[in-house]
Amino acid sequence: MAYRYLFEQMVRRELRQKYKGSALGVLWYLINPLVLMGAYYLMFGVIFPAPSEDDYPLFLLVGLVVWVFFSQAVLSAAPSLLDQGALVRKARFPREAIPASVVTVQLVTFLALLALLTPITIAIRGTADLALLALPLILACLFAFVLGFALAVSVLHAYFRDVAPILSAALLPWFFLSPIFFDPSHLDRFSDETAALFVLEWVNPVAPFIVAIRDVIYGGALPALPVLLYVGVAAALVLAGGMALFRRMQGELAVVV
Repeated sequence: MAYRYLFEQMVRRELRQKYKGSALGVLWYLINPLVLMGAYYLMFGVIFPAPSEDDYPLFLLVGLVVWVFFSQAVLSAAPSLLDQGALVRKARFPREAIPASVVTVQLVTFLALLALLTPITIAIRGTADLALLALPLILACLFAFVLGFALAVSVLHAYFRDVAPILSAALLPWFFLSPIFFDPSHLDRFSDETAALFVLEWVNPVAPFIVAIRDVIYGGALPALPVLLYVGVAAALVLAGGMALFRRMQGELAVVV
């Protein structure tokens, strides 16, 4: 709590700084993801439609919102310690606050997009149900998962400058292997390939989060128990692992940044 004001100022600065001087300012944080989602819908919902899913644009957009939050948060967090190198060298404060502020900024964008999409999805799909009460808990788990991942990549990139480019390259195939454009349980052509289905559903750590949030918002139902357990355990493990790695490596940050 002693550093709460500093953290708030970091978040405010991050929100203002990127688009400072532009006419729309921080609204670009919302416009960019919306344009991205529109482009993907045009490609995969119109040019290459997927009729197997009802109201496919909504199915697609819910998955994309989750992915955009995850990918933008970790990509922005990776160089954050280097970007704030002067502050790291001059002031004593919890260094975790730097990547955490970046993730929090992306969380604000994510929640704003979700606030726009959820009522539309509920109105069209008629999915308002008690399952929505589980959404805040799932979102908290997603934030913890992304924060842990961001802490790890930020401190690793401070020491090894190849981490961010590798992560950027890895996110492209990771994106297409995530259940954004498809429901893994509906992939009939993989019905005899249990190993492939297992990889798509469980080896990809982002997949259960996408499935869980889409089940609640798009499907109006609680996710399956294995999905809920995975989300909770993954969030706890990744956050604990990211914090442990960060604290172990932060001793020399003032030197390497």
